[in-house]
Order: sequence, then C-alpha cells, then structure tokens
Amino acid sequence: MQNEHTDQPNNTSDNDSKLKTLEAEVREAIASGTHIQETVRRLTLEAMNAKHIDLESLQRIITAVMDGVHDGAMHQLQHAANQTQAAKSQITEAVAGLDSALAGFAEASKLAVQEATGQAREFSETELKRTRSDLESLESLFVDTLHRTGTAAQGVISEILLDLSHHAKNTGTTVGSQLQETLAIFAQQIASVGQSQLETGATLAQKTAEFVGKITQGVLSGIRDKSK
Repeated sequence: MQNEHTDQPNNTSDNDSKLKTLEAEVREAIASGTHIQETVRRLTLEAMNAKHIDLESLQRIITAVMDGVHDGAMHQLQHAANQTQAAKSQITEAVAGLDSALAGFAEASKLAVQEATGQAREFSETELKRTRSDLESLESLFVDTLHRTGTAAQGVISEILLDLSHHAKNTGTTVGSQLQETLAIFAQQIASVGQSQLETGATLAQKTAEFVGKITQGVLSGIRDKSK
C-alpha cells in the first residue's frame, strides 16, 4: 500500500465525492432491502480498487460504508412501524458484506505476493513490511469503526451495531480469518527477499488493485492455482 502525501486539492475533492457516493449507494442498498450483503461487498471492493491505498484510505472507506448503513437503517425505522427485526437483518447483512469485502482486499494482497513468488520475483522489503503493518491493523480498524458507529448511534440501531461489534470481537471476523493466511504469506516473502529474485516492476499496491478488480468481477477462477 502506498501512502500518498502529495494529493492535490482536486484529488482530495474527487476522493471526498467518491466517498459520499459510496455512502449514498450503501444507504440506497439498505433502503431497497434486497441483496444487501452482495451489494455492500461489491460497492466496498469497487471503492478499494485503486492503485494507491493505505490504512487511512481504508478507514475512510469503512467509515463511509458504516455511515451509509446507519443512515439507511435510520430512514427505514422512521418510515415504518415495527421494523426492528427488519433493521437488524439489514444491518447484519450490510456489515457482513463489508467484512467480506475487507477479506477480499486481504486476499488480493496475498494473491499479489503469491504471483510474484511464483514468477521468482519480489516486491521491495520496505513495501512488504509497510503493507503487512497496515494489514495487521485491518481487522481492528473494522471492529473499532463498527463499535464507534454503534456508540454514536441511538436506540435500536445503536443496540444492533454494538451487539455486532461485541460478537465480532468474541468470535472473530471473515477478514480476520483471511488475514491469518495473508500475513503468513507476507512473512514468508519478507524472509526470502534478496534471495536471487528479480524486482517485479510493479508496486504491491498496483498488483493488489488488479486482484481486487478481479475479485470484484468474480473472475478469479484459475488465478489462485496459477499464483501458487
């Protein structure tokens, strides 16, 4: 993951606009009440499909998704009586979609490293270590944002979100499970850096973005085998 500190104002404005759009689309997905998990997963993966993405970018994406979930559920409760169970189902599906998307990002990082290894190539040790550090924080970033959104919410929505965050802490998450595998691959690659591999010619962030795009499109058949 590349940390870009040289963004121009127009790029910042463009990113803010994309996050607002993401938030609105998640809110609409909650309002529609159908295919929520799949829709939130796809929208989140699309937002992460960028050549340069760091932990701060991921945090903003997660926050935008959770804000959309909160506002969508709030709208539903305000406009229909006795919708508590429906709201719980919708919020749970949306959070599961976000969790799955983050797991997809972690898997894309793993696949990028595996592909390089399979071609006897490598990413720089600096980039590998920086990305590993970011990935190590990804699950806690997800759970903490979930808890923070629940704390800021009120009534039924607050109860649902806090229950989900407690459940995630106690039983684990999909992204947490994927990270165990991904971080193991990173450890192996970092240990082998410098042992006769050639530079890949592309950054890890770029290759991860390529795999995120493929995961989003559902065209990963055969890729896992080729990258091992």
